[in-house]
Amino acid sequence: MEKIKAFLRKKDIEISAKRYLIDALGAMAQGLFCSLLIGTIINTIGMLFEISALTEVVANIGGHDYTVGSLAMAMSGPAMAVAIGRALRCPPLVLFSLITVGFATNALGGAGGPLAVLFVAILTSEIGKLVAGETKVDILVTPLVTVGVGIGLAAWWAPPLGALAMETGALIMWATELQPFLMGILVSVIVGIALTLPISSAAICAALGLTGLAGGAAVAGCSAQMIGFAVQSFRENGVGGLISQGLGTSMLQMGNIVKNPRIWIAPILTSAITGPLATCVFQLQMNGTAVSSGMGTCGLVGQIGVFTGWVSDVSAGTKAAITPFDWTGLLLISFILPALLAPSINAMCRRLGWVKDGDMKL
Repeated sequence: MEKIKAFLRKKDIEISAKRYLIDALGAMAQGLFCSLLIGTIINTIGMLFEISALTEVVANIGGHDYTVGSLAMAMSGPAMAVAIGRALRCPPLVLFSLITVGFATNALGGAGGPLAVLFVAILTSEIGKLVAGETKVDILVTPLVTVGVGIGLAAWWAPPLGALAMETGALIMWATELQPFLMGILVSVIVGIALTLPISSAAICAALGLTGLAGGAAVAGCSAQMIGFAVQSFRENGVGGLISQGLGTSMLQMGNIVKNPRIWIAPILTSAITGPLATCVFQLQMNGTAVSSGMGTCGLVGQIGVFTGWVSDVSAGTKAAITPFDWTGLLLISFILPALLAPSINAMCRRLGWVKDGDMKL
């Protein structure tokens, strides 16, 4: 047993929730951002501003036409797998082999591909690490084992995992359509909490394919956390803190939350208010990419995702036009209400003695 443990340490294989559910999931979200999300934004910019270089077909592969943006989107599987492999500290030959594994897994997983990529890439990475550097023909053995195991797992796991992810996402979206008030609260609060915790709300939303009204509630919850923390901690952190939390991530407050969990009350209650407002009053929907649902105001990705959904719906004829009411709802849910509600609720917590000066200092 000691020899096995020593071998695993030597290979930097750490079987833990942190390594697989925090490091790998967070890296997967970065891979999605650099491929699927950026590709979507490029396509939207090209469409809106009629930039021919971004709307013209630059490649035809297997009968499919690709623009610059759609080429980036097509690489989401490899990008996720390589990002996960890097988080798991894979050696180069394993890391590069994951490109093929990620592509195959995402393709076989269908719309639920991201969840399949997470599981397949993690196990394939660890198996690849076990054999890496153990033979004199490492240049052949490591890629063969990594690609072989990865493709085998993709064929075995990707279809059912993809289907499970989509069924789960579809159930959440169906429940949100059926009970927009209750589910608006639940989705907004849960996804918002996930955004502030050291896990990836974006990857969760992508894995479940969370769009529609449920996606809108997720945007509301994430925005409530980011803008809420940014504004309520302004006296401690100033403009720098406002920007780093409001356009970066509320995860920066995680250390302070551990010290005093009550500083989290205001953003959570704010998300419980803005979530049902998004679903019941403004009918805020995320019809862009699912990963955008879990990004909130980070780089304004959540809002760009909602906007790209509007543009796509107008182009498809399912939406007549983007209305002032649409813009009002997006601005209120994403920025104005969190900036007003969170500091007000936090002020009550201060009066009760639950929150003190310096509790949210970054």
